[in-house]
Parts: sequence; C-alpha cells; structure tokens
Amino acid sequence: MQSAQPHTSNLRSTISQFLEERFKAKTEKLATDDPKYEKLVAQFDYDNWLADAARRVGQLQVVTHSLKPIHPDAKGSSLYAPPDGEPAGQTVGTHTLDAQFTVDVVGNAAALDVFKFLKLEYDGRTLLELLENGDPDLATALSDNPETADRLMQDFATITQPAGRYASHTRGKQLYWLVGDDPSVEADFHLLAPLYATSLAHRVFRIINNDRFSEDAKAARDARRKDEPSEHGYCDYPGLAIQRFGGSKPQNISQLNSERGGNSYLLGSAPPTWRSRQVSPIRAASAFSAFGRRPAVGRNLRALGQLLAAVPDPNMGTRDRRDELTAALVDELIVFTSEMQQLEPGWTNDWHCRLASAHQYWLDPYRARTDAEFRAEMEAADWLTTVCEDFSRWLNSRLERYWKLPMGDPEHRHFTASAAKDRNVATLAATYKEWQDKLQKELAGLEEVIGHE
Repeated sequence: MQSAQPHTSNLRSTISQFLEERFKAKTEKLATDDPKYEKLVAQFDYDNWLADAARRVGQLQVVTHSLKPIHPDAKGSSLYAPPDGEPAGQTVGTHTLDAQFTVDVVGNAAALDVFKFLKLEYDGRTLLELLENGDPDLATALSDNPETADRLMQDFATITQPAGRYASHTRGKQLYWLVGDDPSVEADFHLLAPLYATSLAHRVFRIINNDRFSEDAKAARDARRKDEPSEHGYCDYPGLAIQRFGGSKPQNISQLNSERGGNSYLLGSAPPTWRSRQVSPIRAASAFSAFGRRPAVGRNLRALGQLLAAVPDPNMGTRDRRDELTAALVDELIVFTSEMQQLEPGWTNDWHCRLASAHQYWLDPYRARTDAEFRAEMEAADWLTTVCEDFSRWLNSRLERYWKLPMGDPEHRHFTASAAKDRNVATLAATYKEWQDKLQKELAGLEEVIGHE
C-alpha cells in the first residue's frame, strides 16, 4: 500500500496537469510578452487558481434532481440525492443507479471549469468523492497550510448543497398528494414539488443511444434484414419521442443537458393499438383477404409497390429495402395469426367458414384438442408450406393488380422463401410442433388412464 506522501504528490500532479492543459489552451495564440499572457500566468498559478475556484464554486451546485428542466426561469432548489444502495423494489428511480452514476451541475455556465476540476479522477475516484469523504491526502494536495487546506475543502464541498433554505418557485410545478384517508381534510395532503431526475435521465439517454446507434446494434439489425445469424441482439423503442430543454443554449439548463445537446427521450406509454382490434371469424376461402385489409399491411404493401414500380437500380440498397418491407409484411402476418387464435377454438368448424384446410390448421390449431379428425389431418399436412406459398401468391397478385408489375415464378419463389425462412415464422412452426407433441402425450396419458379403468 502507498504511503500518504505519494498520494499527495500524485494528487498535486493530477491537479497541476489539469491547470497546465487549460493554460496552454488559453495561451496557444498569445506571445509570451503579451500582457494577457502574463495575466493568465498569474491566473493559473496553482494557489491562485484554487483560491479563485473556491470562491466561484458558490455559483454552481452539483445535483441529481434539477428544477431547471421544469422551467428554465425557476429559481428554486435543486437536490443532490445520490444512490443510497437501498433495494430497488418495484420502482425505477435514481436510487437504482450504481455507484458509477453521473452527477449534473446547475448554475453559472461560466464557472463550469470548477466542476470539470472536481470531476478529475484519481485512483478510481473523483476529487468530488474525495472531498465528500474528507480525504486528508487531497487536503494536503490543495495546500501545505492546514488552515487554507481546510477552508478549500469546505468551500469546494458546498457544491453539493443548495444556497439557502430549500424552496420551490412560482414557475415550478406543484401538486397535492393525498397521504391520509380523507380528501376533505387539508392535513391529509402533502404538497409536492416535482424535480427532474437528471442523473437517471442521462443514464437512460445513454442506454437508448447505445441500443439505437452502437456498431453492435447496427450489425444486428443488418443481420436481421438479411435473415442471417448475429452474436448480438438489438432493442427497438416504438413511439420514442424527443423532448428538448434550453433551446439554442442547452448549457443554461445544466451540464448534462448540454452534453446531450438539449435532448432527452420520452418512452411511448400509449397502449398498443392492435389489442383493441375487433377480431371476427373469416368466411372467405383465403385468410389473406382479411389480412390485406389491415392498415399496416396496406402501408407496407404500398411502400413495396412504389419501390419496385420505380425500377430502382439492382444494388444492395434496393435489395435490403425490398427485404425489409417483405419482412414487415411477414411480421404483420405473425400478429394477424396471434389475433385470430384469440377466437374460441373450433370457429372454423362452421358451415359459413370456407377457409382452405391449410388456413384452418394455421389460424384455428386448438380445434385439434377436441376434433380428432381435424387433428389427424393437421398432423399429416404440410400446411405451413402451403401458407407461405399462398402468401407469395397473394403478394404477387396485389403487386400485379395495383402497380402493373410483371410478377412471375422467380418472384413467387423469392417471396415464398422470404416467408418460410423468416425467424418469426420458424418460431411459430416450432411452437405448433411443441404444442402438438404435448397434446399427443396428454391424449396418450388419458387413454392409458381410461384403459386401466
């Protein structure tokens, strides 16, 4: 283990290097005999700069929860409430962040160099963390004079404390929260002043950006479009929105807001629209007559038709876009399958239903539980291949009819293969097989019990 003296020396070197880099950046274009140069030499003197930084630190506050995003002109208190290690339970919040959480800073943007100084790392910890723990080596590194060192430590430590008493502001938001049992009693309410969880928002922003734009995510999406295996998965965030804070001057809100360019993400919270769709039994001979009426199917089909009708160059970009739109249609086919299977099993066993046998096996498989003849026919039929071929015929006919595209056997084989090789279709087929095997075992066990009786 190192003694205190090397720690102090190394801390001084870390601070000196920080000051030297800032001094060089300020004087890069100045001559050494320029009066401004001499002024900066005095300004970046070790003791002078620390004394000035300790004076200016009062213009800043390190926070985890900020009032500024609520309203940029709000003058109330922000809070520094780091994760305390308590169990997360069912609620996601700042308390669920690990020890490597990112702090934010609010206040005078001109004094942000003081915050950068406190973010300097030594031996895996920031100077701010050392300050909070009253590290004696840091105190000695700041000044050889014990009284000066103690004063600097105290001054820098105030960056985590709000100026004056905790207070809200007329431009902030407030809400009454019922904590008692009687809403007619004023004492049964607490008045809450919501703050923006800036450290949590920054972690979420970084995670979503990594999921959307990292090289691994891009490679995984590209593999998905090409129907190839990938070592990594990827995440999508449907309905993602961006909220901006600070306009053209995001630094006036906070340091982390400036790092994000003023952007924060809002996750979609609306219920999925497909859940509210009215599902009805199909009377037509082909399930694709009902499938084609779905809005999402129409949108993707139009996009595919317009792409092909424009006679684009036969390059990789065109093929990728074509395959992407085909995959979107197949994905919608899986959703359609799930919805139809929500109907009461046996709905195809009705004289009104004119569905082809393969389409009955596809959309009403649980009829096999009570219909022995249906079950035997379903097990013997290669119905999934028929459904994939019917999908291709339906798609070709629509492209021919509405966009006058010459669709022949090569296109039929391509769209059939696209459906058959799709991973979601493969998963669907595996699910059917697993369910059929399980049903057979259940029926065999039931027959054995009946035989013993």
